[in-house]
Amino acid sequence: MSGYMYILECSDGKFYTGSTNNLSMRLIEHETGQAANFTAKRLPVKLVYYEEFSRIDEAFEREKQIQKWSAKKKRALIKGNKEMLKKASECNNHSHCKNNNGKNKTERSRGFPNSI
Repeated sequence: MSGYMYILECSDGKFYTGSTNNLSMRLIEHETGQAANFTAKRLPVKLVYYEEFSRIDEAFEREKQIQKWSAKKKRALIKGNKEMLKKASECNNHSHCKNNNGKNKTERSRGFPNSI
């Protein structure tokens, strides 16, 4: 059975990510407030992105992956902007190695010099 992962944009600009085996029916359910409470409170909704899979469990896995993403990263996916998607995927935490010249936390706390 085929499946779909889809992203809706709600009236307040928030995104809803879901999966289904019947995309057209599920959209009707969302548009009439009969699907998820999240979208029912934010009508109208608009389909902005979807992917088709050969099996519903694959669509469900993709849904769970994308649900963890930031709105910025979802926007990049929706726009098909690979560069923006890559940038949104990067860790911007101050302790990330790209932000501390490759030194680990112990080296930073001990004040090791930048070069040896």
